[in-house]
Amino acid sequence: MLRNLTLIKAGTGVLTKADDGTLDRAALVHLVAAIAGLMEAGHRCVFVSSGAVGSGLSAFGLAEYPKDTATRQACAAVGQARLMQTYSSLFANFDITIAQVLLTAADLATPKRAGYVTDTFGRLLAEPRILPIINENDSVAVEELKFGDNDMLSVRVARLIHARRVILLTSVDGLLDPTTDAFIPEVADIDGVLHHVRGDKGRFSMGGMASKLTAIKFALEAGIETHIANGRHPERLAGILAGHGHSTRFLPRIERPES
Repeated sequence: MLRNLTLIKAGTGVLTKADDGTLDRAALVHLVAAIAGLMEAGHRCVFVSSGAVGSGLSAFGLAEYPKDTATRQACAAVGQARLMQTYSSLFANFDITIAQVLLTAADLATPKRAGYVTDTFGRLLAEPRILPIINENDSVAVEELKFGDNDMLSVRVARLIHARRVILLTSVDGLLDPTTDAFIPEVADIDGVLHHVRGDKGRFSMGGMASKLTAIKFALEAGIETHIANGRHPERLAGILAGHGHSTRFLPRIERPES
């Protein structure tokens, strides 16, 4: 797989409006422009996009996540189509072709199946103008829809494709000290900050800071540098890749060998 590969994940709170869960087109335009800028500068990127369930709610006249699985899956089916149509249109302005990759935990459960996924990513990433966009296949993956989230999906894919770094874009600047609200720019010991968890899960979100820290620990154990950054300021991505951007940077204890 490619060296210096970056996986960027955007949460539902970044991609949809807080009041009704519909796609926030202005936010998407800003994010797409930033990712396209990275690719123009020669960076290879993979993008994990949440928002399928949230962006499909309005089609069913819903104001929050439904409790029944069938409706959640139906929302995901509608919302995923909306997401990809929007991404395809926006990235086309930069002469970038998107590739949809929908995964479930079962796709990574055995070496044989994971190998198929790896081969697919290898072929997609061989083309500099193609951006793989990944999401959980929520319309069919009942267990993942109930218990999984795209934070863990992101770091598992990052490990599979030998990404150098993961950037988790959320609605906050990074990790905050729970008692002082002070911004924490760098973390060398993930176990020392696992208590920095708040109830920050929104109406249209599946995860929260707790899920991010759990996923980050998984990434760090694989030697992958990980960041939490504000997805409402995607112009900061270039600085993060350059080593001076505004984010909370989590340092792996060991460097992952480049392949």
